[in-house]
Amino acid sequence: MAATNGKRKIRYAVVGLGWIAQETVLPAFAETDNSQLVALFSDDELKREELSQQYQAKAYAYEDYDNCLRSGEIDVVYIALPNHLHCDYTVRAANAGVHVLCEKPMAVTEQECEQMIRAAQNNGVKLMIAYRLHFDQANMQAVEIAQSGKIGDLRIFNSVFSQNVAEGNVRLEAISNGGGTVYDMGIYCINAARYLFRDEPYEVFAISASQDDQRFDDSDEMTSAILRFPGERVANFTSSFGAASASSLQLLGTKGNLQMDSPYSYMGELKHKITVNDEIEEKSYPAGNQFAAEIIYFSDCILNNQEPEPSGEEGLADVRIIRAIYQSAQTRQPVKLGEFQRRDRPSAKQVIQLPNIEAPELVRAADPTGKS
Repeated sequence: MAATNGKRKIRYAVVGLGWIAQETVLPAFAETDNSQLVALFSDDELKREELSQQYQAKAYAYEDYDNCLRSGEIDVVYIALPNHLHCDYTVRAANAGVHVLCEKPMAVTEQECEQMIRAAQNNGVKLMIAYRLHFDQANMQAVEIAQSGKIGDLRIFNSVFSQNVAEGNVRLEAISNGGGTVYDMGIYCINAARYLFRDEPYEVFAISASQDDQRFDDSDEMTSAILRFPGERVANFTSSFGAASASSLQLLGTKGNLQMDSPYSYMGELKHKITVNDEIEEKSYPAGNQFAAEIIYFSDCILNNQEPEPSGEEGLADVRIIRAIYQSAQTRQPVKLGEFQRRDRPSAKQVIQLPNIEAPELVRAADPTGKS
């Protein structure tokens, strides 16, 4: 294992060099002291050449993936590939004894998630799903507020997450291939409802709608879902690829409510507005470098032989709900969810607050709206 100043560093390969990897993941390694970027994977020769030089990391084509896994040169793969490739690349890494940090959604189906979990367990490697908000101060402080009783017994969760996605973006692939608004954006709302309620839904009902726009020939333009939780609590959200960029969250209790502006952002400020008995309390939090935080956390788990909290089971929990939501939207009927137990949930003890850094220039990549 590589070492700097006598300290062990976990060696990472980033697999997939699209927008999110280039804008946030690659530069994040410079902000860590226990992790090192040593390899890059892409099918784009220009990306390999330029980013390899920029980050002083070896660059590989995808056909070299298995050879690199068995080379002894890497400890972890950070998988930032399209959703339908997550399972295959995770299983191959696990079978080679390499740990996996996989972007969300974990996979397209529950069966793929379970295959990934088994591969990690059978090969004694760690699997973490990249839920960056589990290390974010504003979101984990919201958990503390929700559990403190300050706003009373929790009753309602409501959220909107939207953006206008450019034609041809991978997010617009068929839902059966992991495209669609709920896999990409709704998953944030689902996960937030689960960590704020500290529970799992047992029934969902959803509808999808699309304009007459060729962008949405294969995926939904927007989906609204209602999730029923134990204790007769309700969570509802709308995710959209065809509306102006916006994100908001509101948690209502019997005594008051908590509102969050930009709750799912990794840039700028995340804001709390707490209202109890007509008294308003407001607070802002810097988004911080959430990607460096999750890398630091996962490397610590490896170095200390601890299981990560946003585990494969956490990824599976969301994917099963996403699948039920799309089933409900298709059948226009409520869908019951089987029992699902989660012992480990994110909390403020996981917060790793780091200053954000300026995004680098991108190489043949653009954000979902089409901006370079």
